Amino acid sequence: MTRRIALSIFFFTLTLIGFGQRINTREEYIEKYAPLAVSEMIRTGVPASITLAQACLESGDGNSELSVKSNNHFGIKCKSSWRGKRVYHDDDAKGECFRKYRSVEASFVDHSDFLTLNSRYAGLFTLDLTDYKGWARGLKKAGYATNPHYANLLIKIIEDHKLFLYDEGLDKSQIARIQQSNQPVDGRNLINPYQARKVVLRNDLRSIVVKKGDTFQKIAQEFDLKEWEIYAYNDYQKGQQPQENEILYVEPKHRKAKKSHKTHRLESDDTMHFISQRYGVKLKRLYRLNRLKPGERPKVGSFVYLRKKKPRR
Repeated sequence: MTRRIALSIFFFTLTLIGFGQRINTREEYIEKYAPLAVSEMIRTGVPASITLAQACLESGDGNSELSVKSNNHFGIKCKSSWRGKRVYHDDDAKGECFRKYRSVEASFVDHSDFLTLNSRYAGLFTLDLTDYKGWARGLKKAGYATNPHYANLLIKIIEDHKLFLYDEGLDKSQIARIQQSNQPVDGRNLINPYQARKVVLRNDLRSIVVKKGDTFQKIAQEFDLKEWEIYAYNDYQKGQQPQENEILYVEPKHRKAKKSHKTHRLESDDTMHFISQRYGVKLKRLYRLNRLKPGERPKVGSFVYLRKKKPRR
């Protein structure tokens, strides 16, 4: 979030007060959307504390003009891959394009998908679910926001409101008791119900992010699979090994992407295999959808079709 967004939140809040519209407090905002953040954590592996802290910061606790008018609670800009509705808002530059959502829930879901499907954030998913400081610093390093203090702002929100508790799998009554307590809580002493390896749903398929030292043999043993299954599920030849921070599936990929992902605009360093892994689509099927021979690559800037066959010229 930039200084300009912070100022716009301030002046828009004054406008709301002037028209008599009720302003959310941070505590109310967290209580309202914590279940949604936890649900997204279970679905994708993005810590609930990070989701809530970003939402508080980017949306001004749901009071910013962008969040009120467009349900955009994370300041996500359109980008080339966005096919939904758009709004234009002054940010780093005048009249920048931002995503518009039908509901706040849709904004939370898109935020999770934005992180899980973007290769620049892949390294975050190798961190422990409870490492909120690592996630906050990783988001800043990956370029989520231009504010040089972005990571520290997120960490302060998480620690001030004990949001790390939502990452620990505690139920609502346990969280409420600790939130109301004046005693400090050491999150490391709480029981972490999650395994060391996070399994994230992509295209409704179970996937992992490769850690340093991982091999196909090791991953196959961990998930009680045959080694050839890991190769087949991820369109690899026998003898190859995965790369650190790469997405791998532990079940067969689908023949098409989710409805929300119809096409992908090819960037300079994208490969067809990368796109296949990013969206959970079989590589051979991806070639057929785009009328390509195996090994061919579309031109940079062109669209790769993910659900329907590319129209003939």
